[in-house]
Amino acid sequence: MTMTTSEQILVIILSVFLAIFLILGIIALFWAVKIFRSFKRIMDKAESIADKAENIADFFQKTAPSVAFGRFISNITDSVFHNKRKTNKKDKYE
Repeated sequence: MTMTTSEQILVIILSVFLAIFLILGIIALFWAVKIFRSFKRIMDKAESIADKAENIADFFQKTAPSVAFGRFISNITDSVFHNKRKTNKKDKYE
């Protein structure tokens, strides 16, 4: 049993379409792998930045009490010296 001309043409057309789809599939797979690699690099950088931010937050959390104490002392000294200046100026004018 031999193939007719129309069957041969149909087989050729289907083979060409199959080859085109295989080539397009390989190209799409190549681009997908490339995109996933770039996503992985972005995710690694984001994770690194998040770790650094967490370390900075821990640092500020540990140093916050000493900074608050320093501000407290600074406010006290400012208010004492500010009130002392006001009383000295009143004494000069009276």
